[in-house]
Amino acid sequence: MNILLVGAGLSGAVIGRELAEDGHQVTIVESRDHIAGNCHTERDGETGIMVHVYGPHIFHTDDEQVWDYVNRHATFLPYKNRVKTTSKGTVFSLPINLHTINQFFGRSMRPDEALEFIINEQADTSIEDPKTFEEQALRFVGKDLYEAFFKGYTIKQWGMQPSELPASILKRLPVRFNYDDNYFFHKFQGMPEDGYTKMVEKILDHPSITVHLNTRFTRDQADQYDHVFYSGPLDGYFDFELGRLGYRTLDFERFTYDGDYQGCAVMNYGEEDIPYTRITEHKYFSPWEEHEGSVCYREFSRACGPDDIPYYPIRQVDEKALLADYVDLAETTKGVTFVGRLGTYRYLDMDVTIREALDTADMFRKSVANGTDMPTFAVAP
Repeated sequence: MNILLVGAGLSGAVIGRELAEDGHQVTIVESRDHIAGNCHTERDGETGIMVHVYGPHIFHTDDEQVWDYVNRHATFLPYKNRVKTTSKGTVFSLPINLHTINQFFGRSMRPDEALEFIINEQADTSIEDPKTFEEQALRFVGKDLYEAFFKGYTIKQWGMQPSELPASILKRLPVRFNYDDNYFFHKFQGMPEDGYTKMVEKILDHPSITVHLNTRFTRDQADQYDHVFYSGPLDGYFDFELGRLGYRTLDFERFTYDGDYQGCAVMNYGEEDIPYTRITEHKYFSPWEEHEGSVCYREFSRACGPDDIPYYPIRQVDEKALLADYVDLAETTKGVTFVGRLGTYRYLDMDVTIREALDTADMFRKSVANGTDMPTFAVAP
């Protein structure tokens, strides 16, 4: 069959490679001038450092099949994400762990003492069923830790008060009563030695795959193919005819430094009066390399405009209502499957994106074998 994929990020690359190996002819169109989507990496021309152009991407997963898949296309080296945060002029370790708690409160508690201290002296136990981010934080760690590490950062990141955000956002963040400062707890963690773009390039390296960069998709192109997998914005497919789904976008302020600037890959700034959410120092994402200089980025979050790159779906009440309308509209569209972060308006980690892409390709195989229609959404938004 003649297959079109819109977008050369992880979703398009993985689905395209799977279907090419099945014998289909695969065409990929990408509106940007590079492959790999938002996990695109490139060497900085001034420093030679491997830069995560659209912000840091750290690979972590418990899915052994996905881990094996990425390791077939790249050499992954060990990497642990150890985030720091500055609050009122003092540097602390994130996620909140025993060191953070003891340092913040000027104590030297053992794990069981710290747990008892947080539960009995800090947590707001009157909140029995937290509905909002703020309620979850107050119930979880109490007012002092919430205001030091979560409140200001969240206001800057999402552009709204934590009392307006769902509790589910905070539930992803761990609190540890030991000295483990590894941000993630997944079994497999690492970074591709030569960057994500080289990995995606290898995934796309197949004689039945043709990639066109700087090429915008229009709906009339769909008629030229047997099936389309679309990983662009769901509302963009329909030319925003029902309105625009809400996203947050990021601005990056690059600067260089002669030596080490902050001594770690990621330094958060939780105070609201500091306009940026964090500073990333990119040579620390490749600890196996040595660089005398450094390239850093201040990261600013704001509402996404029509010409901006969408990063984080907001998924508040109004957006969910509009999303439901777009899903209904999409269901009337034949021969198209919406995939990935933008196509399903969901925040997805890289490993989940790859897992869903592999499952989508398998779903397509079965639909071809059974003579049935491929679903509009392999995973419901």
